[in-house]
Amino acid sequence: MRQYAETGLVAIDLVNTWDEYLDDPERLPDVASLHRFCQELACRPAALREPERSPETGTLTEGARKATAVEAGDRAPLEDAREAAPVDVRDPAPLEDAWEAAPVDVRDRALLEGAREAAAVEAGDMALTEGDLVAVREVRGRLRDVLAVADPGGRAAALARWASDLPVRALVETEGGVPRLRPAPPDGADLALRLAVRAVTELLDVAAAGDWDRLRLCAARPCRDAFIDRSRPGRRQFCSTRCANRAHAAASRARHR
Repeated sequence: MRQYAETGLVAIDLVNTWDEYLDDPERLPDVASLHRFCQELACRPAALREPERSPETGTLTEGARKATAVEAGDRAPLEDAREAAPVDVRDPAPLEDAWEAAPVDVRDRALLEGAREAAAVEAGDMALTEGDLVAVREVRGRLRDVLAVADPGGRAAALARWASDLPVRALVETEGGVPRLRPAPPDGADLALRLAVRAVTELLDVAAAGDWDRLRLCAARPCRDAFIDRSRPGRRQFCSTRCANRAHAAASRARHR
C-alpha cells in the first residue's frame, strides 16, 4: 500500500507530507520514512558518484572498490549478476567462469553499474542521513510557499524566484522529434536538490499542460494539501471527498446556530 505517492508528482506529494489535518502533521518523521518516500516516488536516495580510478590503468582503486562494495550492500558482484540474469542462465558455473574470464575493466564496470545502481534503491536507506531529512523538509517548505500563493501570476513569480536560487543546468531533450529544454541538477547533487529540481520541472509541466490555475491548496482548514483540479468546471476547492464533507458539515452547523 502506498503511503506517499498519491499523484506521482514530487511537487504535490512532497508538500502533502506535512498534513495539518493530523494531530501530528509531520509525515516524514525520520530517515526511514524519507527512504520510503524515495522508493514510492522512484527517487534514488543518493546520487551515484563516479569512483576514483587509477590514472595508469583506468580501473577502480582499492579504496573505491571497498567503498563501492559498502554502498552496494556488500553484495558480491556474482550475486548481482545472477539476480539480473534471466532464469534460464542462472546456473552458477557459467557465471563464475564468465566472471573470472572477464577483463578487469569489465568487472569494474559491472560492479559499478550493476551492484551500485541496484543497491541505490534496494539499500538506499544506507545512503540517507538526518541531514538529508532536514534538507528535504526545507525544500518542502519552499515548495509550500510557492503553492500557497493563490493568484496564478503571483505563484508563477514565486516559482521563478525559487528556481533562480537552484544551481541547475539546462538539458535539451527530444520528444517526438521536437527539442525541449529541461532543468537538471548538477552531477553529484544531493537528494534535496534533485527533489527540488524535479518539483520545479513538474510544475513547469503542469503550466505547459494548461493546469496552472487549477493547482490549489485544500480550502477545508486545517488541511492544506495540494491538488490539481481535474474537474470539468474547474471550481473544485477540496483535496478529497473527506475534506469536502467535513467543510460542508461545518458550514451546515454554522448556519443552524
